[in-house]
Amino acid sequence: MKAAVYYDIGDIRYEEVDKPAIGFGEVLVKMEACGLCGTDIHKMLHKTVDTPVVLGHEAVGKIVEVGDGVEKFKVGDRVFFAHHVPCFTCEYCIREKYTLCNQFKETNIHPGGFSEYIRVPRLNVENTMHIIPESLSYMEATLIEPLSCCLYGLKKLNIRYGDKVLIMGAGQVGALFCQLVKSLGVGEVFVSDISDYKLEKIKDFGVSGTINVFEENIVDSINKLTNNKGVNIAIVAAGVPSLLKDAINCVDRGGQVLVFSPFNSETLMEIDGDKFFNDEISVIGSYSSTPYEYDIGMNMIANKEIDGNKMITHVLKLSELEKALNMSTDIDENSMKIIIEP
Repeated sequence: MKAAVYYDIGDIRYEEVDKPAIGFGEVLVKMEACGLCGTDIHKMLHKTVDTPVVLGHEAVGKIVEVGDGVEKFKVGDRVFFAHHVPCFTCEYCIREKYTLCNQFKETNIHPGGFSEYIRVPRLNVENTMHIIPESLSYMEATLIEPLSCCLYGLKKLNIRYGDKVLIMGAGQVGALFCQLVKSLGVGEVFVSDISDYKLEKIKDFGVSGTINVFEENIVDSINKLTNNKGVNIAIVAAGVPSLLKDAINCVDRGGQVLVFSPFNSETLMEIDGDKFFNDEISVIGSYSSTPYEYDIGMNMIANKEIDGNKMITHVLKLSELEKALNMSTDIDENSMKIIIEP
């Protein structure tokens, strides 16, 4: 079978790889669509993974083989599945910190979603696999996983009716967060980015104001928009280290900052520590998603509470993954969400 294999920065090869064989409790899925995620982009730009490797985890497809012991699914089912599974019994899982579970990152699909066929292990089948409603296209279904990540992040925040929210990043994650917080009844939603195209496109989701950080100082802009109060919540939805410092300076006293993007490990920045004590602000991290969000996310997209089609700007072939990566990082390419098809 064919796969897009990541070897090094600037070196992605569309090549022949072994088609995976399945065992007890497993299924083989023909990939029909896989979203290009911000974490995939981060891994390929900074080579934070061992190579060669097939990345991609926002994958959906059709079951073509079913292993012994599988009872809930059959050949022909259109399915969503996640790549990581917690153990549900360790000290982290008991505290509902499922993504910190030692088993979580040890589990994975094989190979990644940027391949023609994917072996879904037993634990993933049992705990994360869902049949996609017929009303939901494969392309829309690729948004189940990132939406579930956003839902998991929002669980950690104390969002109140009428809150002012700043979303830093107008890409896929920013668009999903925008729709989610609006559904919770927040007051004003502001979005920042460096792309005029994305900032214009995200207006489709009812934002109160946009800020191009190439042209405006974000802290000054937020102060102006909020009568020098700041926002109640800032969500860092882009992997730019300086955004953390900006987010802390944009929130009001008692405000919350959700860190939702990876930064380079060598990143250093100065942060005003007095804001934690005197202003009682909170900085909260959120990584990935858990099995408790997938059915909620899937139903929200199927019920059109989340508009996925407005977010998808490009659909490319598996052989064009490197082109997709370059498009996603080029401000002049005018992309928001890129989907990979076989």
